[in-house]
Amino acid sequence: MPRIDRYILSQLLTLFGFFALVLVSVYWINRAVSLFEQLISDGQTALVVLEFTALTLPLVISVVLPIAAFAASAYGTNRLSAESELVAMQAAGMSPWRLARPVLVFGVLVGLMVALLVHAVVPMARGRLADRQAEIAQNVTAQFLRAGAFQYPVPGVTLYIRDIAPDGRMMDFFLEDARDPGNEATYTATEALLVRTEAGPRLVMMQGMVQNLRQSGNRQSLAATRFSELTYDLGSLIDAGASRMRDLRAYGTLRLLDPDPELLAATGATPDRALAEAHERLAKPFQAPVAALLGFAMLLLGGFSRFGAWRQVVWAVLALIAVQFLATAAENQVAANAGRWPLIYVSPLAGAAICLGVLWLAARPRHLRRRAKGGAA
Repeated sequence: MPRIDRYILSQLLTLFGFFALVLVSVYWINRAVSLFEQLISDGQTALVVLEFTALTLPLVISVVLPIAAFAASAYGTNRLSAESELVAMQAAGMSPWRLARPVLVFGVLVGLMVALLVHAVVPMARGRLADRQAEIAQNVTAQFLRAGAFQYPVPGVTLYIRDIAPDGRMMDFFLEDARDPGNEATYTATEALLVRTEAGPRLVMMQGMVQNLRQSGNRQSLAATRFSELTYDLGSLIDAGASRMRDLRAYGTLRLLDPDPELLAATGATPDRALAEAHERLAKPFQAPVAALLGFAMLLLGGFSRFGAWRQVVWAVLALIAVQFLATAAENQVAANAGRWPLIYVSPLAGAAICLGVLWLAARPRHLRRRAKGGAA
């Protein structure tokens, strides 16, 4: 690689590291705060919060890297222009196409980082996160089985335990399930035990009574049943079935391209939905070179101005917003109908077309552009 290319590439990589660090920190802190509130309220420790935020970090980085590439490219090009280095390169005969070569190399390097994340690191982290969420969902005691306080695990359910013995027995247990207004149930028991099974946690109540208040029209009836032992499924309270449902993002790309029945049963997804997720990963790395070239090419338009290149920067930001808008619109269409997954590639193709058009316009000598305008007039 020529020395001038290495110089431009080193400048872009340095700026990229700075912008990536700042943006990842902002995104990660925002995510960590929401996780902290959720997990701490469920009785989890700070180590669990740290583990969960660390497992969400690869996904955050994969989203932020293309934006950081755009910021580094735009800022670096503006600085090269302000210090007259870009002018000197152009005066030496380097065309916009030639100057774009190190920027393209920079964008490809960032794209390779994104590809490594979305195809390897993110699925691994999402799989581990799903396993940890399932483990915590099974830990009912840490969630809401607390002595001496009324708990509301889900809307319509009230739970109270007077005391929890050292061996795990819950003394003077009370549970009211009013989620169905037509059939409200109240459980009371002298003792209760939490039993873990393959189908999820079960609550075994001993020496108690269940009261069912049924309402049919204007009539109400109350039925009371005493029991010596009764089993209650806690899965409806902790949503264990949902926690065991795997996320498509926890599987590898090759497996998503050819989903097997086991994967579809574990995720509840359709073959088209799995295929759409795989193509979203395949298209995502292309956002990085497109963003880098957009930040570079737009700043080559226009001549020198003592007010700086703020107009070109605004146009570059607008172009990036347009490309991201196409990406969001395509994702919404695919979410509504997974069979439309080819729309995922519209955004990078449109961005590449904009970059080529801007570079072609920047490569035309200014006097030819004025002559073309004069001839048109």
